[in-house]
Amino acid sequence: MRHERGAVTIRRMASRDRVSSELRGFGLGGGLAMAVILLLANVVVGQLVALPVGAVLVFVWARLTGTPWGELGFSRPQSWTATVILGVLFGVALELVMKAVVLPLFGVDPVNHAFHFLVGNRAALPLGIYVMLEAGFTEEIVFRGFLFERLGKLFGPRPWATPVIVAATSLLFALGHLLGQEPPAALQAGLTGLIFGSIYARVRRIWFVMIAHSAFDLTALWIIHRGLETRIAHFVFH
Repeated sequence: MRHERGAVTIRRMASRDRVSSELRGFGLGGGLAMAVILLLANVVVGQLVALPVGAVLVFVWARLTGTPWGELGFSRPQSWTATVILGVLFGVALELVMKAVVLPLFGVDPVNHAFHFLVGNRAALPLGIYVMLEAGFTEEIVFRGFLFERLGKLFGPRPWATPVIVAATSLLFALGHLLGQEPPAALQAGLTGLIFGSIYARVRRIWFVMIAHSAFDLTALWIIHRGLETRIAHFVFH
């Protein structure tokens, strides 16, 4: 009886090891896992109902593969206070510069028509705040933490690997914003992806970019809600 139980346990362990190895690799199983996580990175139902499916799937993948959290960027920062304060300030400043300087240079319409219904809409504001926070955290987990780990393993320590990973993840991030939004949203996502990706490539801690991303999105929400998009877009270039 003990022999049979031991054999069953060994078979189960071997099966788990095969699944783990397949998900860690870049064959059918690993490629399918990456594709599913990317496609479900940020599931939006209706206008303002977002579900953090991508982040949950990354956590499940990490558990099944035995990937240390530190490899996904979840390392303790040197200072939580500095990380939070600097992340918020950077995210706010980046959104203002993007809205007032960068996007006008590309001739982008200052009005974000996909979210124009939020102008003066107090009833939708709490849900809008949740969506901005959810997007900031989920998208960084998927497009920075997860993809940097996967592509880093795929390319190895080659000198060109980091810039290629930053560019590739930024492109995927931009393409993800084409769904349900307008091309300017993809342009902004690509540019911010390059910035957040470059920072993450340098520090390899995800907390700062998650906080900065959330602050960026919340600032954009505030600008839209207050009806300030056109005014800020013309602040520098009249």
